[in-house]
Amino acid sequence: MTAKVNYPHIKIEENQPPRLQRIPRVRVAQIVMDYLAYGWSVDEMCRQHPYLMLSEAHAAMAYYFDHEDEINAEIRLEWEQVQREKSAASPSSFLVRMRLKMLL
Repeated sequence: MTAKVNYPHIKIEENQPPRLQRIPRVRVAQIVMDYLAYGWSVDEMCRQHPYLMLSEAHAAMAYYFDHEDEINAEIRLEWEQVQREKSAASPSSFLVRMRLKMLL
């Protein structure tokens, strides 16, 4: 028998990444990235993001620890997309000028 786990504060819709119910533009993966990149505790996340409630951050991290492969895959796909867009973008005029100055 498999128990269905309820994640309060997390909105889970089919074919959509899990998000905060109160602030749907904030994905669980975004909260997790602070944990992975900076090693922030839930308390620190709430200090850095005052709009985030402690209970929301705890719910997001609970969801992550129960669905690590899913959230890590979402983060990886986003990272790869950013890298593709970054490599396809033309260099800014500032960067071009700086490179020219370095050559002179």
